[in-house]
Amino acid sequence: MLLRDVTENDLPILFEHQREPEANRMAAFPAREYDAFMAHWREKVLPIPSNMKKAIVVDGVVVGNIVSWEGDGKRLVGYWIGSAHWGRGIASAALAAFVAHHERTRPLHAYVAAENVGSIRVLEKAGFRPAGPPIADSHGVTELLMLLESPPSP
Repeated sequence: MLLRDVTENDLPILFEHQREPEANRMAAFPAREYDAFMAHWREKVLPIPSNMKKAIVVDGVVVGNIVSWEGDGKRLVGYWIGSAHWGRGIASAALAAFVAHHERTRPLHAYVAAENVGSIRVLEKAGFRPAGPPIADSHGVTELLMLLESPPSP
């Protein structure tokens, strides 16, 4: 597995990943239409120097992405793996590598749908812990705010 900077050429692949209905349900996050997705990445992700944006590459194939950014006064991290690549430990390996070698800011936060036990487990393996009880967001989605205060032990 390799983490490398996201390029403009990766965006069509990342667009397809975020359109997967089961992934949307698990993440409690709706897919964006093509133009909105491209505008988001081109205007709010790629050009912002403080955003760290990595493509997750396995055997030469982009299988997902992991990004960190500033939001709500916190340093946040999020990731998305194409469903064809689930269940292989890729998300766990990518997040562990990201927080160990790329995003060293602490504390680091992640929002996760409270029902998304797979993603919660990935975050826990990387050293994240719940920062409080689950809360409902403005869309009625129950989320956990997860917190990483120090790098995971080797």
